[in-house]
Amino acid sequence: MVDLAFGLAGKVLEKLGSFAYQELCLAWGLQTDLKKIERTISTIKIVLLDAEDKQASNLVLRDWLWQLKDILYDADDVIDEIEYNALRKQAITAYGSTSTKVRHFFSSSMALPSRLKLAHKIKDIRERLDEIKANKNQFNLIERREDEHVMPMWREMTHSSVESLVIGRHGDKEKIVEPLMKANGNVNVISIVGLGGMGKTTLAKLVYNDETVVNHFQLKMWVCVSTDFRVTRLMEEVLKSAGCKVNKNSSTEDTLQTRLRELLEDKRFLLVLDDVRNDNRNKWVELIDLLNGGSHGSVIVVTTRSHKVSSILDPIYTHSLEGLSKEDCLSLFVKCAFKEGEDKRYPNLLSIADKIVEKCKRVPLAVKSLGGLLYSKVDEREWEFVRDSEIWELEENEGSILLALRLSYNQMPIHLKRCFAYCVNFPKDHEFNNFLLIEQWVAHGLILQLPVYKKQELEDIGDLYIKELMSRCFFQDLDEPIFDMYTFKMHDLVHDLVLSIGHEEWLEIDSDNKDMASTVHHLSISSSDQQVSKFSNKLANVRSIMYRTKPHVSSVEACISRFKSLRVLAIPGSNFENLPSSIGTQKHLRYLDLSNNLSIKKLPNSFCKLHNLQTLLLGGCRNLERLPKDMRNMINLRFLGISTKDTCLFVNGVCCFNSLQILFVVECPRLECLFPQMDRCLTNLRILVFVDCDSLTSLPPIIKHLKALESLCICDCEEIDLTGGGGGGDVQDLNLRLQILYIINLPKLEILPEWLLGSANTLKELHINGCENLNALPEWLPTLKSLHSLEIIECDELSSLPEGIHHMKTLRKVKIKDCPQLVTRLEDWSNIPELELDSEDDQEYDEHSEKGEDDQDDQEDDEDSKKGEDDEEDA
Repeated sequence: MVDLAFGLAGKVLEKLGSFAYQELCLAWGLQTDLKKIERTISTIKIVLLDAEDKQASNLVLRDWLWQLKDILYDADDVIDEIEYNALRKQAITAYGSTSTKVRHFFSSSMALPSRLKLAHKIKDIRERLDEIKANKNQFNLIERREDEHVMPMWREMTHSSVESLVIGRHGDKEKIVEPLMKANGNVNVISIVGLGGMGKTTLAKLVYNDETVVNHFQLKMWVCVSTDFRVTRLMEEVLKSAGCKVNKNSSTEDTLQTRLRELLEDKRFLLVLDDVRNDNRNKWVELIDLLNGGSHGSVIVVTTRSHKVSSILDPIYTHSLEGLSKEDCLSLFVKCAFKEGEDKRYPNLLSIADKIVEKCKRVPLAVKSLGGLLYSKVDEREWEFVRDSEIWELEENEGSILLALRLSYNQMPIHLKRCFAYCVNFPKDHEFNNFLLIEQWVAHGLILQLPVYKKQELEDIGDLYIKELMSRCFFQDLDEPIFDMYTFKMHDLVHDLVLSIGHEEWLEIDSDNKDMASTVHHLSISSSDQQVSKFSNKLANVRSIMYRTKPHVSSVEACISRFKSLRVLAIPGSNFENLPSSIGTQKHLRYLDLSNNLSIKKLPNSFCKLHNLQTLLLGGCRNLERLPKDMRNMINLRFLGISTKDTCLFVNGVCCFNSLQILFVVECPRLECLFPQMDRCLTNLRILVFVDCDSLTSLPPIIKHLKALESLCICDCEEIDLTGGGGGGDVQDLNLRLQILYIINLPKLEILPEWLLGSANTLKELHINGCENLNALPEWLPTLKSLHSLEIIECDELSSLPEGIHHMKTLRKVKIKDCPQLVTRLEDWSNIPELELDSEDDQEYDEHSEKGEDDQDDQEDDEDSKKGEDDEEDA
């Protein structure tokens, strides 16, 4: 089940129990029935954990749970409707015109017919719940409570620590590197073949990042293939991996082929095609023909589960990847289950670990998943439960891998189960963005502010959820975070698990005819409009729709008119010119993605009736002329991404947006200001981003009022002058809380602004990139008390660093690249754990450097020498 009944009941009870909600119900005469509903749900909820566990072996119980969930969904909608009316009243009171306020006063906050209709719905829910409560007695369910007050344990997973979990694969790596370095044909194929979960992708990454390999190839690219072997798509992905921009709207197959040949011409390249499943030789030959333009020694490394796929590739070497040795499995498990060195304190647990590892059948993914499950747990009973679980008696096509993953899932706390199961909405090999996934979780009410999280924002709690799932191996391939954003993926076997959990509530509408369950609440659409119409008429309570294709506006209008319980509607990359005005009827909508629509020019004013909307994505809508005049009524917005041709974002009077946490302003070439009136605005804004705002000449004076602002990014704004952003006054009195600052490609920047001193106690990361006229860093920079990361790249005029910067005690990471005037020595930074310098002066002092010291003509001798050194180390 995508949303477990226990979690859904908790969400409904949380809303019913809030003081503000009870006051509303009292005012509207709805309190009596809603109190009865609250008591009934509370009585049922205490046996739901037991019911969830027993439903697999009891079909009647399973049906009872589905009936309960349907009622809870309806209750959630009713509560939401009451909250919507309260938000509408709040918006009108704050921003309505005089005539609007008068009409609202005489009509009351909810018209009598609407109130009677709502009362009827509440009565119906109460009666259905009473029947459900009476029927529960037949199942002999026992009371169980989840401990919501234990702080979840998770290992801090970073880009580098994921790689450090590789154990027992360095011998496999050397066996692949050797033929790879000796390849002399035009396009040479090496295949890595093994079962799912064996670590084929991890091994390919080890080869890809090997220093000898990096130095050998002039161009390296990585493409995840999976089931989609369309040659046009693969050309696009190869170009993007090489750093080329690809415009899908204007790129034809011919232009892609031309660009690909130009990219590869006379270059020795390495291309990894990960997770290949195509066994059609004709498609493979077509792709190889396009990759023939490179120089001799170019290599394609393919990972696949199938020996049949490998055989049609004519590889020069096939590496069959087997399971880890028992010793390596145990070492990997210990590394995942214990903090460093802690295993020695618990010899009793190590004997249990030995038996658990045996059940994993030498499969690394299974070992890591169960190790992550037991991380920091030292109660013997918890370890014995995993060892002795009945789940090992089940038969699965993938053997121990899916059994281990299922066991790990079963032991998750409810909040994690709900968030993980929601990921059924995304296709295999989907690249998740932490911001977007978290905001969708928020939209569905899947993130709870439990006491254990104190007063953290929902987005911060969602980030903890991702890290928990990462530590349990349900997410992987974490990309290097950039400005609070990062991407990650889900192993395809983990995706198989999430499909098995959520398939009854999720449906992908595609070209294939298929049966459809009445229990579907989430739609992914990758088919024609006719197919959408065919299926939509059979569904009712749909709560999310994600388009994977460009729909006709009539299809969107049909969905908006048909489904009135939507929380998430994602239509990225569409090309309709007008959003249907019926969008204003979506009272429950929290998340709306219209990004990268190059045709849309305006939004209907009915759009501003979306008082519950929390996330609005309009980035990449470059022809959007302006925002609707009553946008200020959308007082619940937490995340806004916007592109527009307008000169001012919000021109219609005071517009506070005090719920807004994240604001991305991108591709706004005419933008000159944010607000004409700026007092008391954006008081809770935490992340602010400006990208490609060519007419913006300064940061708005409002910045001095943004006391909650933690992260600021200004990128590709040609005219901006940062020195005036503080708005005057003593910079020491600004009391800003900036923690992260990115300054990228600002040609007018000559010196850092004084208002940064307002964040002297909080600034942790400073990234300066492509500021060609920056000539000095301020002398006060070393006084920043919390700075731990400093990055300076491509600053042509920067010739010196302020005195004392090398001795900053907090500094942990320094990266200085492509600053030709700047002379800095490696020995000056001896106390910095992570250091990356590449000036000529550094080359003289870097005794460990293996690059750039030999002439190009002696490259082969250099490679042989390095190989000899590697062999010596192995010996």
